[in-house]
Amino acid sequence: MSELMEKAKLLKQASYETAMLSEEEKNLGLEQIADALLANTDFILQENSKDMEAGTLAGFAPPLLDRLQLTKERIQQMADGVRQLVQLKDPVGETTEEWTIENGLTIQTVRVPLGVIGMVYEARPNVTVDAAALCLKAGNAVLLRGSSSAAHSNIALVKVMRAALQSSPVPEEALQLLEDTSRETAAEMFQLNEYLDVLIPRGGAGLIQTVIKQATVPVLETGVGNCHIYIDESAQKEMAIAIAENAKLHRPSVCNAAESLLIHEEWPHREELLRTLHEKDVELRGSANLTQQFSFIKQAEQEDWRTEFLAPVLAVKTVEDVKEAISHIQTYGTKHSEAIVSETADNVQAFFRAIDAAVLYHNASTRFTDGEQFGYGAEIGISTQKLHARGPMGLRAITTVKSLVKGTGQIRN
Repeated sequence: MSELMEKAKLLKQASYETAMLSEEEKNLGLEQIADALLANTDFILQENSKDMEAGTLAGFAPPLLDRLQLTKERIQQMADGVRQLVQLKDPVGETTEEWTIENGLTIQTVRVPLGVIGMVYEARPNVTVDAAALCLKAGNAVLLRGSSSAAHSNIALVKVMRAALQSSPVPEEALQLLEDTSRETAAEMFQLNEYLDVLIPRGGAGLIQTVIKQATVPVLETGVGNCHIYIDESAQKEMAIAIAENAKLHRPSVCNAAESLLIHEEWPHREELLRTLHEKDVELRGSANLTQQFSFIKQAEQEDWRTEFLAPVLAVKTVEDVKEAISHIQTYGTKHSEAIVSETADNVQAFFRAIDAAVLYHNASTRFTDGEQFGYGAEIGISTQKLHARGPMGLRAITTVKSLVKGTGQIRN
């Protein structure tokens, strides 16, 4: 029996057990995981260093190495994230609706786990912990399939977490890592309808599209982030500069970082903003009028307007008004996160009504599109689709509902 089939069968059986756990039992398992992550920090860092060494030798770009790297601080953050989930209310069992129909039947919908979740993700070991903790808190079992570039880190993290679950009511079989990272096994996983209830891909556009196109298992789609900041004519200078700088540079390698900057042609502080970004080592790629005005701006290629750089690179363009900004975003945006910096209420309203995206911001950085920032604890991913869940997906997004119907002997005529 293959590794995939063996673990899939264990997960299916374990999902029946996790669905029956109480909130207190699941929280105990999560507390054990948080403690174990900290107690085994040296071991985890030792294994992560193997991935970092291999990635460096393979010539990984700095943003990819940043996503791959673990530090004591990042492991502490992962443990803190797990503990935050402990403090959140368990969604399982929550009544979402209740009503009585004319014949006296009482109908109630309650939240229940999805079952077995397959997580497919790239070189971000923190996702291993976030996904495991979220799935277990919501009563699910989870099959993790990370990339080969993070193999040592993922194996170490799952080993630590499974060992921690042995002294808790949560079955360790509910947490499995697919160590075989071959494309052939991944393709088999994507069609394992008998054992998996849903797939969640998290990574670049290539990975997400591969899962969507190959999977027969239902997919909860997460999306890439070609996020825009639009600086309106009425934008306050200090606020606009701070938001643009934060959205691009706070952490350039993540999906909620800004990749394009649109500036109203009459905004008087354009030069100061562009020079500020340039002086902070942001590579600016702009439209022809900007390259003519500023020698430090490179000519943008057509593809730059739709690229998720995940690096200190920013596409910049001047626009005539909010309508042109909206049109540009509608053409090149990925329905992730978009922001307007403005003091004109009508323009903000137009932006909010016209832009189709999971999260829209007024006078704030796109960097807040994050499950923890939204109060969800951790997140399983950021959905840019419209079915089931949209935006940062926390605990409720990885549950579904079932209807409980109570009668007094009713039969249908």
